[in-house]
Amino acid sequence: MRVSRVVFDTNVILDLLLAREPFDQEAAALASLVAEGVLTAYVSATSVTTVHYLATKHLGARAADGAVEDLLALFAVAPITEGVLRAAIERRFDDFEDAVIDAAAEHVDADAIITRDASGFRASRRTVLSPSEALGAITASGRGGSS
Repeated sequence: MRVSRVVFDTNVILDLLLAREPFDQEAAALASLVAEGVLTAYVSATSVTTVHYLATKHLGARAADGAVEDLLALFAVAPITEGVLRAAIERRFDDFEDAVIDAAAEHVDADAIITRDASGFRASRRTVLSPSEALGAITASGRGGSS
């Protein structure tokens, strides 16, 4: 399975930026692959606002600003347009935020969505992977010498 262009769900981004154990290690490994250029990674524009809000509550406003700066330095932003929002409504997911992320992933032609909440993306037409599954797929596709 090809995994080179992905959208990170908000929960994985929060794991990384807020060092939420035990999930932060896999999130950090994935972020390293993004930094190395192994993965082209996107974060939904709506996730950026959610991350800032929650980081402000946990870390304070200045640290939240820095976290968002770091996020924007590493990830491309999947835009949330009227078309993306309308597509999200049509998906009829149980959780609208998941539907928006799914529609944004389609908009940027992502191979996969990386999330710790696969059940929220049951109706997705994209491949949905947990962080560990994504790391395994990348390793299986030739990263680290195995193929």
